Amino acid sequence: MSDSPAPLADPHIAFDVSEGRRDVVVLGSTGSIGTQAIDLVLRNPDRFRVTALSAAGGRVGLLAEQARQLRVRTVAVAREDTVPALREALGAEYGSEPLPEILAGPDAATDVATSECHTVLNGITGSIGLAPTLAALEAGRTLALANKESLIVGGPLVKALAKPGQIIPVDSEHAALFQALAAGTRADVRKLVVTASGGPFRGRTRAELAHVTPDDALAHPTWAMGPVITINSATLVNKGLEVIEAHLLYDIPFERIEVVVHPQSYVHSMVEFTDGSTLAQATPPDMSGPIAIGIGWPVRVPDAAPAFDWSTASTWEFFPLDNEAFPSVGLARHVGSLGGTAPAVFNAANEECVEAFLAGRLPFNGIMDTVTEVVAEHGRPAKGTSLTVADVLEAETWARARAREMAEKFGEEQPAEARA
Repeated sequence: MSDSPAPLADPHIAFDVSEGRRDVVVLGSTGSIGTQAIDLVLRNPDRFRVTALSAAGGRVGLLAEQARQLRVRTVAVAREDTVPALREALGAEYGSEPLPEILAGPDAATDVATSECHTVLNGITGSIGLAPTLAALEAGRTLALANKESLIVGGPLVKALAKPGQIIPVDSEHAALFQALAAGTRADVRKLVVTASGGPFRGRTRAELAHVTPDDALAHPTWAMGPVITINSATLVNKGLEVIEAHLLYDIPFERIEVVVHPQSYVHSMVEFTDGSTLAQATPPDMSGPIAIGIGWPVRVPDAAPAFDWSTASTWEFFPLDNEAFPSVGLARHVGSLGGTAPAVFNAANEECVEAFLAGRLPFNGIMDTVTEVVAEHGRPAKGTSLTVADVLEAETWARARAREMAEKFGEEQPAEARA
């Protein structure tokens, strides 16, 4: 191993390995990552036990069903107004049996992230996942991280708290890099190669993207995802965010992290070593495998995800990234190099611009044009150890407001026929 400090996510370090069944807390249990994680746990009751669940509170029936299936100690909801409905739903599920403890409010997920367990799976969407991430790390839990915003908006805060190897990434790309990196030392790594499906507009020029519609952008060729994530895939903002994550997780310089377009989404990412070898991690598109790595590492879970049928012919393609049509990756490298609150500004401005595009107030190319302007106007971000959670929240609030102003101004400047 290299003499430099180990990165946040290091496959050579099995952080706090325990034998027997592993206790897991699932944050964001009613979302996509959470529901798939619970399915994995229910299929492997000898390996995992879920002790607590948290959710926003919009799907109390599902949350109550999960609590009963898993026999958890604690259920947490962010929305306090949903507690009566949750209690009623739990009562219907549990009958005369004692109900689990109920926590409610904006800090509920943070509270359960510090509860007694081995691993916290953070499947929350959005920057509200940062506080639970920091709480889990400070409590010494292994963190299976699916909440990319924790690193994007709070990278220095996470790095200040996390022990080497304490984070196990759950995103398919970073789980792939994590597994491939296990084959060599850090000194052996020449570059990280993050794969991108290319989204629905692969191969189009910037001019050809000028008039695409939200329906066009939401038609992803490979993955079924929520609207914001799907638009981020169409603009390749998601790849830009993943480049920042890879830099923070694996302590690899930005100039040694490459993005390549792979339409089939079979190879989830690759590591090129100094001897010329490249190791690729490949599975059919399915999140069960990365989740199993996140909550089970360093032990693999048998049959966690489907495997390839190698008796069937298939073609795997790779293409270079068109940086002119998709400038998001280059901008992400820039804000990642700036550090401080710059990534938070990038992420928040993008979310506002995606909303404006979906509402018809911005054209597709206007998303990144506006985000670029907001980032440039942001100026000098808060740096390094001086960064606080308050800095992040303030930067996000400013970026959202400024992006909305720019989107509204853009709409007012368009001819009437363009706005119709």
